[in-house]
Amino acid sequence: MAGTLSGGEQQMLAIGRGLMARPRLLMLDEPSLGLAPMLVLEVFKVIREINEQGVDILLVEQNAHQSLKISRRAYLLENGSIAMEGEASRPLETDYVKESYLGI
Repeated sequence: MAGTLSGGEQQMLAIGRGLMARPRLLMLDEPSLGLAPMLVLEVFKVIREINEQGVDILLVEQNAHQSLKISRRAYLLENGSIAMEGEASRPLETDYVKESYLGI
């Protein structure tokens, strides 16, 4: 029963259910929400592996640091509008993003 699984197990189950249809694009909304730090790393590892197997990923995630590490492109949304877009390394190069989103 899915209701008896831990948060990380439930996220993995949800990702697995999405993959059953053999999608070309897998859309994930906050897959790390509420997970322990070690489980967050595991979820991002799985997302990267899925992408390496040829499935495109559209990831909506507030964990900017982990998201940018595994992404090719990034879109930064502020108040419903795109404030920045481009290669995923680009936001990491701006002081505003480092201070506001990454706490650096």
